Amino acid sequence: MSATIIDGRAVAAKVRAQVALDVAAFVAETGVTPGLATVLVGEDPASAVYVSMKRRACAEAGIADLHRHLPADVPEAELIELLTELNADPAVSGILLQLPVPDHLDGATLTGLISPDKDVDGLTPISVGRLVRGTPGLRPCTPAGVVELLDAHDVPLEGAEAVIVGRSDLVGKPLVHLLLQRNATVTICHSRTRDLSAVARRADVLVAAVGVPRLLGADAVKPGATVIDVGVNRTDEGLVGDVDFDAVREVAGLLTPVPGGVGPMTIAMLMRNTLTAATLQR
Repeated sequence: MSATIIDGRAVAAKVRAQVALDVAAFVAETGVTPGLATVLVGEDPASAVYVSMKRRACAEAGIADLHRHLPADVPEAELIELLTELNADPAVSGILLQLPVPDHLDGATLTGLISPDKDVDGLTPISVGRLVRGTPGLRPCTPAGVVELLDAHDVPLEGAEAVIVGRSDLVGKPLVHLLLQRNATVTICHSRTRDLSAVARRADVLVAAVGVPRLLGADAVKPGATVIDVGVNRTDEGLVGDVDFDAVREVAGLLTPVPGGVGPMTIAMLMRNTLTAATLQR
């Protein structure tokens, strides 16, 4: 039997609709409109598209769009000054520095300057510490979106064996802690993992987030497992994930497509994080 395909667009639409309702209630109660400051440096076409999508999502959710666009040759000191101003601005609930930044800028250092209470990407060192400790804070959007998809399909996590392929700071590492907090037993795989398929095949929940087209085939999937494909790889055939979709759909129980799976969840969770940040600041 073929896997049930998880419709990330539908789940994201529900999240965004609920955020819009919650934003309206927040404004009615406090008189304050949550605001998201997206910061784009330069003219990178992909980054411009991503920021445009985020700004459009703000408008749909009733969140103030406080976008800033700086030239590619902006001095680092000027960008630091802007981030400092945004940190201090009470109208700004959340700050997102779109990565990558031009080569003369240090994206990691600059991101670390964002106030953890406004860090809607969940990437600053303090945000990471809060995640690891399990204390309240803003969580990275894509890993949070993965958990939201699992919950939307009632995938049991307590006691489940979860395997994450990929140990990036953006997805793999934070997802470990989100799943541990749900009492899953978590294994993380990487480029040095021996017999990757054998380890992956143990998983009740398998998450691929490594950036290698069709790395995981049917031999890496336990029959009936839930498979979440975070990978987005551009090939001559178009966008493909880290999972061989056609092969794995004949083995898995639940499976995300690429595109249309995890991707739409990232912006949905960004909108939720912006409202959460506004609430915490109140």
